[in-house]
Amino acid sequence: MKQVLSLVLVGLIVSGVGSAFAQTQDSYDYNSEFTWGINKNSAGGLIGGFVFKKARKLNNNMLETFGLEIMNVKHPQEVRHSSFDTGNFFIFGKSNYLYAFRFQYGRDFILFSKAPQQGVEIKAVFAAGPSLGIVAPYYIEVPVDGGPPFSPFSRGEQYDPTNPNHAYSEIYGTGNLFEGIGDSKIQLGTNLKAAINFELGFLKSQVTGFEVGVLVDSYFKKVEIMPTAENKAIFPTVFFTMFYGSRK
Repeated sequence: MKQVLSLVLVGLIVSGVGSAFAQTQDSYDYNSEFTWGINKNSAGGLIGGFVFKKARKLNNNMLETFGLEIMNVKHPQEVRHSSFDTGNFFIFGKSNYLYAFRFQYGRDFILFSKAPQQGVEIKAVFAAGPSLGIVAPYYIEVPVDGGPPFSPFSRGEQYDPTNPNHAYSEIYGTGNLFEGIGDSKIQLGTNLKAAINFELGFLKSQVTGFEVGVLVDSYFKKVEIMPTAENKAIFPTVFFTMFYGSRK
């Protein structure tokens, strides 16, 4: 009986050592990762913009991150309307686009780690950095001397609320894409982000998941997007980002 108990004890010890070794071999260890994602936020449209992030591990619980976000920031009062004459859509009262390029440096803190092929890795995300705002003219298509839509008698112009030719009933639609981009202006600012990151990937070399959080974009002066509405220099948003990437 003692021999049987001894064999069982030895078996349990060997089994425990083997299990610990297997866990070590299967640990979800990595040194760096690169991800990109599609962002939806409260200051953007159907797609708010795109996110890119490079991260490297400083220790088992923390990563150093370098990020870039490219966003189309909208005014809260933007509403799409359709032209009486053409049915094409335009945003009445909008004079400028705001494209935000946000450069970020931060830390990701690993709250819960995951096994290689199961579970969820959860991180607390904090980042901040400078913002570069591209303020580009918003063009509308308007008639020239009562001409028909989209003919030599119509042209694209930046919306001006003081121009009688830019009345609601006179607008045929939005101007051509990137029209007037050469007249863009630069506005500088800063951004601050806090979020929770959920990584759901099933492979060691791939990253898939989503991130939810809040971000504040602050410029050194007001950005005039809609001249007849209240314009601000600070844009607080909540966001949701689906991301994908690789790690090694």
